[in-house]
Amino acid sequence: MTTPTSQQLYRFLEDRFACAQACTECARACAVRASLADPDGTERQERVRRLGIMCAEVCDATCRVLGEESRQDEGEIRVRLEWCRSVCEESARAFGDQPGAESAEAACRSCADACSEFLESLV
Repeated sequence: MTTPTSQQLYRFLEDRFACAQACTECARACAVRASLADPDGTERQERVRRLGIMCAEVCDATCRVLGEESRQDEGEIRVRLEWCRSVCEESARAFGDQPGAESAEAACRSCADACSEFLESLV
């Protein structure tokens, strides 16, 4: 295993921070959106509400993992990022069909993109 250059390390930390920040924003937007959903609404609305809650929880957990300073297994980080990206993409699609959910959709897409970019920096 080769030692990363300072530029590679800087990029890694920068991507990690950007991903954690996007996760935080996505969690916030999804939690707000889920709280606005009518709990007695249609089955589709309930699905979107549950997705918003799950996305907020996944993003929050991912942010916490990325914020840890202890040495972490790259494989575990990859699994977490893939999971987060997948949930964010699904949530963005669901929010895209909901009037007034544009900011949550954008936050989810931004988070999915940040996860993808961070994954690329792990290669």
